[in-house]
Amino acid sequence: MQIYLMQHGPNLPKDQDPEEGLSPQGQKVVGASAAALARLQVKPGLILASPKKRSQQTALIVARALGCDPEATLVSDKVKAMAPPEDTLALLAEHQDQGSLLVAGHMPNLALVVGSLLAPCGQAAVEFQQGGVCRIDADKLPGSEGRLVWYLPPPVIKALAS
Repeated sequence: MQIYLMQHGPNLPKDQDPEEGLSPQGQKVVGASAAALARLQVKPGLILASPKKRSQQTALIVARALGCDPEATLVSDKVKAMAPPEDTLALLAEHQDQGSLLVAGHMPNLALVVGSLLAPCGQAAVEFQQGGVCRIDADKLPGSEGRLVWYLPPPVIKALAS
C-alpha cells in the first residue's frame, strides 16, 4: 500500500480566524503541493483529515486537484496533532484495502507516524514543512516496515507544480 502523509499549509492566526484555517499563502502552498501530486499521478483511494479546519481545507484542495470525490474525505481525531501514532497507524490499517491513503495532518503526529513506519523498533527523526508531502510504501499494516519512496518539501513542490 502507498501512504501519503502531508502537512497542512500555513494557517491564519487565531485572532484573524478562531478556527485557524489556511491563510492565502497556505492555500497557494497546498495548491502547489496538489498540482505536484497530480503531475506524479497520485490517486489515493481515501483521503483522511483531522477535524481542524486547515486540515480539511488541505484535504479538499488535494482531492479536487487529484480528481477524488471531495465529499469522501474521512475526518478523524486519529490524525490530530497530538494523536498517538499507534492510533493513526490503526486507522490506516483499517483502510488499507483502499490501496493508497493520503493523510492531510499535523505535526507532531505526522513525524511520529513516519518514524514508526520507518523504524518500528526505534525512532527516526523526520522533519516536515508546511505543505510538504512524503510517500511511504508498506506491504501490510500493522507489522510491515515502511519504505520511504520520496519526500517533497515546498521548494521542490513549487518546481514540480510549475
